[in-house]
Amino acid sequence: MEPSKANASTPALPFADPTALGLFGLSIGCASLLPVAFGVTSALTADALRTTAWFCLLFGGGCQFLAGLMSFANKNGLGGTLLTTFSFNWVMNYWALSQMAEGRAPSATVVLAVDLCFGLIFLVMTLAFAYFAKALVLFLVEIDLLYAFRIAAHLLHTKELALPIALTTTALMATALYIAFSLVLANATGRAILPLGGPVFAPKT
Repeated sequence: MEPSKANASTPALPFADPTALGLFGLSIGCASLLPVAFGVTSALTADALRTTAWFCLLFGGGCQFLAGLMSFANKNGLGGTLLTTFSFNWVMNYWALSQMAEGRAPSATVVLAVDLCFGLIFLVMTLAFAYFAKALVLFLVEIDLLYAFRIAAHLLHTKELALPIALTTTALMATALYIAFSLVLANATGRAILPLGGPVFAPKT
């Protein structure tokens, strides 16, 4: 770095913090999945599955992909990695639901293999976000539980875990909304109205 630039003020980020956008998209995607997750009969028709698929694609996938790219542009590698990676999973949800609407189910073997990989990824991401805020840790723990239930359901060949999966999806939606509300209210008022809690771990200096 040149001496003349060493004391220059930090340049403004190209975008406002897009985290709330990604979380709103995730919560809307989760909301669209809840009738299916809870086994509501009217949500299991071909038309309802196609409707759910589009919400997953546009909000779960689209909002998180856009928020992820904006996070990368803002030099936020951790947030950008989480949002962008998860956005493609929502695209797969769109494809799976579209296939189910046509009477075709995705390969359970492939889904299990990918869920195992996702489970490992999110365990490490949970640890990483523990250096930022407790609310973010709760958010990641809920994702961890969701994948744990999905993996157990695959391995045990049981539908008994359908309710825990549905309840965890509900909790994930609620936590995502809380964090997003906290961010937008803090942006609007200039103060923390809904606290996110401090970091679980303090990085060594």
